[in-house]
Parts: sequence; structure tokens; C-alpha cells
Amino acid sequence: MIKEESRQVSSNVMEGMTSVSALLAAKAAGVNDRPILEIRFDRAKRAKKAREFSFLERKCKELEIPLSLTDSAELEALCIGNTHGGIVALCGDRTIPAPTAESLPESGFLCLLEGIEDPYNFGYALRSLYAAGCDGILLGERNWMSAAGVVARASAGASEHFPLWMGDPVAAVRTLKEMGYRIVCAGIRDSVGLYEADLKKPLLLVVGGEKRGISAEMLSLADEIVRIDYGRDFRGSLSAASAATVMAFEILRQNS
Repeated sequence: MIKEESRQVSSNVMEGMTSVSALLAAKAAGVNDRPILEIRFDRAKRAKKAREFSFLERKCKELEIPLSLTDSAELEALCIGNTHGGIVALCGDRTIPAPTAESLPESGFLCLLEGIEDPYNFGYALRSLYAAGCDGILLGERNWMSAAGVVARASAGASEHFPLWMGDPVAAVRTLKEMGYRIVCAGIRDSVGLYEADLKKPLLLVVGGEKRGISAEMLSLADEIVRIDYGRDFRGSLSAASAATVMAFEILRQNS
């Protein structure tokens, strides 16, 4: 198993049934074009996990993906975590288009996560955003999709289902404003409370990491800055994943 200090390196190894099944579903639906080079299954677990193996056997045949049985030690050498359950997929990079007026949806709920410090927090945020009905994620040129395997595991596979766009965040926000999107940034200064804010679609939610926050240039483009009021006096910041979760479900409520 790869050591803890190496967990943020590039990885296109999808680990565990949740990540692998999400990857297969996304490929079948045409959501993304990530190449699946091979799926490997722990030979020692085939009898115990006969249902999972049969599912993978059927899906791999449908999608023309190689499926092989391998030894436990070989799987351990490939994996970052220890929760793979004897199932991994070896993949390539997916194509992520630039955020242009032609590629972005005319309406919807999109999110930009700026300054996230690690792939786990990023993945946890994606999990909540997907559950809350977010329609897609904007990425900067530097982002955590290089650690796709880690992000897929942290997001329970949501990262593979999401439409993604990658490019200069400020230029992308300007494009969305021209398309009629409201830009809402999570923040404190000159803010309104979450439950007083207008969060109707089309909407872009911008959430910053708890250390660096949202850049001044990005804040200057906001139509509204929105805060999450606490239940007591507390000076700490919520994690990006926690803030995104609270705000995303209020967006869902207002648009339901």
C-alpha cells in the first residue's frame, strides 16, 4: 500500500466497488470519456464476492473492458488506501473541456471550489454537491482531478458522474455572468445570511478553502456574498466541504 505521505500524488487507479461501479455507470451514460484500461479483481475474494464479480463481468463485457483476476499483493501495491475490497480499475485521464458559452449549460446550478488544500476535502465537497443536485463543477488549471482515484473514493464516485470544465476561473465567471448566471460567493464581509439570500438558478456558487478563502478578484465579481450564521460565538471556519454542503442544500430548497 502506498504510504500516507504519498496520497496526494497523481493517481488514476480507482479503488473499491463504489468508485469502480460509478466509473462504469458514467462511461455507459457517456458522462465522461475516461479510458478504463483494465479492471482487476482479487482472486482470493472471488467466491466471497461472487455477486460483485458477476456484475463486473457483465459490465466489462458490455463495455469491452478487460477484467482479470490477480493476487492480493499485486492489488495492494497499486492502491493508496486499504478499503479497495479487492477491486481496482486502471484508468487514463478524462477529457475536461474549457468553460465557454458553447460548452456551459444555459441554466442550472454550478459550483467553483477555489483554494481547496487536499483531494479528500475536495472529494467530500463533490459528494454533497452531487447529492444536492449541482449540475457541474468548474475547475482551475491547478486542481485535484490529477488525483482522480482519491477524489473518486472521497466523493463516493460522484466525481465521475459530474460534468467538469477546466480553465481560468475568473474568465469562466465572467462568461457565466454574460450568460445570465448569478454569482454567489461564500464569505463574511458585506454578506447576507444564507437564508435571506436569493439563490435561484441560474447560479454559480463559489466556495473557498478554509485557509486561503476566495480571491479578491473573484469576490469583486460576486452578485452577492453569503455567510452561514453559527449557533454560537465561534471564530473558526467551516471546512470547504461543510460550507458547500450547507449552502448546496439551501440552493436545492429554494429551487424545489
